[in-house]
Amino acid sequence: MTAEHDNDKSIAVPATARRLPAWLKRRIPASARIAEVAGLLSELSLATVCDGANCPNRAECYAAGTATFMILGRHCTRNCRFCAVKQGEVAPPSPDECEAVAEAAGRLSLRHVVITSVTRDDLPDGGAEQFARTILAVRRRLPAATIEVLTPDFQGSHPAVDTVLAAGPDVFNHNVETVPRLYPAVRPQADYRQSLDLLAHAHSLAVARKMTLRTKSGLMVGLGETSDEVRQVMCDLRGVGCDILTIGQYLSPSRDHIPVASFIHPTQFDAWQAEALAMGFAAAAAGPFVRSSYHAESVLRDCRR
Repeated sequence: MTAEHDNDKSIAVPATARRLPAWLKRRIPASARIAEVAGLLSELSLATVCDGANCPNRAECYAAGTATFMILGRHCTRNCRFCAVKQGEVAPPSPDECEAVAEAAGRLSLRHVVITSVTRDDLPDGGAEQFARTILAVRRRLPAATIEVLTPDFQGSHPAVDTVLAAGPDVFNHNVETVPRLYPAVRPQADYRQSLDLLAHAHSLAVARKMTLRTKSGLMVGLGETSDEVRQVMCDLRGVGCDILTIGQYLSPSRDHIPVASFIHPTQFDAWQAEALAMGFAAAAAGPFVRSSYHAESVLRDCRR
């Protein structure tokens, strides 16, 4: 499996290869803040996507005193082949979780709070009400903070999106993750068009209600996609009014997950970012270590220029 990209510096990698290119190697920051943040999350029994998804930016974000909260438990009802979040027995949403997220955000003095979740297909609303309660709890604790939600697809439910948006987040993020051709291999329980429809509905609702909401989506590269396919996803997202785009390098969490097909050179990410801005995205972040919530506050700030 190989990827075809415009820049000759993209590197095709055999599925068995484990050696990272130089641009994907960096020092892990040494900071007492890392242990402080981890301790706070443990004290409040909170999960983060930083830990659950084995994010390569975890140490950097914890050292900066921030984290992306993951609500609705630690186990997912889906089994996407790219994701490190574990499947397992799920429990009813915790009634204490919303206030715990608000408490952690307050104690960390966050100016921008990012809330995501596992996918909960077992719940009638997919967990939308828990998102709404968490947004409202954070808003009470930190009225000046901006709030970003990164939601699952809610199985395409518009009422679930309406529930989340009624709580007043500043950013509604839902990731398409990859190009449509690769969905059967990468996201077999998801649907590309359904994800686009969800973003379109959020955008339309925001326009109709004159909300200041920004919509956002992202994808991983290095899974075997072509540059033309990446551009088509970018066009599709702009076509449904998506404001913010993120593109990052896929890194396989383990040998049990889908392997990396190629490591993309930073110059290709730069080209995609420039192209996204030229297409009309209000903000775009593309790079080897970019993830949905990576530097999310500064990316949102870029929209306001």
